Amino acid sequence: MSPKFLRIAVVLGLLSAIGPFAIDMYLPALPSIGEDLKAGTSAVQMSLLIFFLSMGFGQIIVGPISDMVGRKLPLYGGLVLFMVGGVGSALAPSIEWLIAFRFLQGLGASAGMAVPRAIVRDLHTGNEAAKLMSLLMLVFSVSPILAPLTGSQIIEMFGWRAVFWTVTGAAALATILLATSLKETRPVEERAGSSFGTALSGYRFLMGDRNFLGLVAIAGFGIASFFVYLSSSSFILIDHYGLSPSVYSVFFSINAVAFIGMSQLTGMLAERFGLRRLVRVAVTGYATTMVVLLAIMATGVDRLDMMAALLFVGYGFLGLVIPTTSVLAMEEHGEIAGTASALMGTLHFAIGALAMGVAGLFFDGTPLPMVAGITLCAVISFSLAKVTLCRSRDAVEAPAE
Repeated sequence: MSPKFLRIAVVLGLLSAIGPFAIDMYLPALPSIGEDLKAGTSAVQMSLLIFFLSMGFGQIIVGPISDMVGRKLPLYGGLVLFMVGGVGSALAPSIEWLIAFRFLQGLGASAGMAVPRAIVRDLHTGNEAAKLMSLLMLVFSVSPILAPLTGSQIIEMFGWRAVFWTVTGAAALATILLATSLKETRPVEERAGSSFGTALSGYRFLMGDRNFLGLVAIAGFGIASFFVYLSSSSFILIDHYGLSPSVYSVFFSINAVAFIGMSQLTGMLAERFGLRRLVRVAVTGYATTMVVLLAIMATGVDRLDMMAALLFVGYGFLGLVIPTTSVLAMEEHGEIAGTASALMGTLHFAIGALAMGVAGLFFDGTPLPMVAGITLCAVISFSLAKVTLCRSRDAVEAPAE
């Protein structure tokens, strides 16, 4: 692996992690935010949901812009907007102001979600893209491992507001790395035909591409299952099971380790079995594991160790799904990579936000509704893979990789 390849993966991974970092780091603070701002659970969860929505739908705009003006300028703009939202969140006097600034922060984070995937497509396709994407996921996944642990320590020592000062500092560091370590990958001559008109045409074309939509939805429901876990886990593990914020952070990080470890096998397994076959096996394993967990908990078994073990296995399978489906979905759309990445990200977050909202309606303080929501998303992802990934295409795919 060349130093340049590794450097690009690190920079893109850090840019992609800024948004998730602003989620994962403040998860242990959700109960204390409610107490400090005199807000109920649903209002506090809204500060999380609004961030997801703005980070998801902001990609619809920033993706085409990156096709028109290049990849770096939208990244700079997004980081500045993220920092403004971070400062506002740190100073928010009420839950309403916190929600408003989290919306602004999410808009800024949308650039870090959409543009790095387009850069990967600018540089590579096939297995090389899968390798770069898996390395990007490695750096990106530092967030769900370190952010909750770091966040819980910061919250205990300085309070929840310090979390937002910290993520603002991380965005400033990302801005420096963007300026010094990443070159523009969208040359001026390739931007000539790009405009909002062509972006709309691109969106219409992509919305009619059943293969693209199927692959995006497979990953979307996989990600949605994790969003359901994000929105409920702190209340369940801290309030229901009695874990401290620090122990909760360790528990949360264990699942991220499974996701990261398996995602790093993507390139090797794709070379041997093909991307499509790998996705099919991974979603089957994920859905099976989650169905087993739901069946156990539905019988009345309420054991944290059992839930932890099966979530660890399940999120390991999910680690194989996300990078592979992203590469497959972008494979044939290099000329509109920014637009395709934007639509992909927006659909991912729209599906995730919908799943979070529905799961929130059934939240009762116990783990069963959360597990049911995760399982439903996993089963839908499996069903979509059965329809989208035809076995007849494996023979065509393998030589091309």
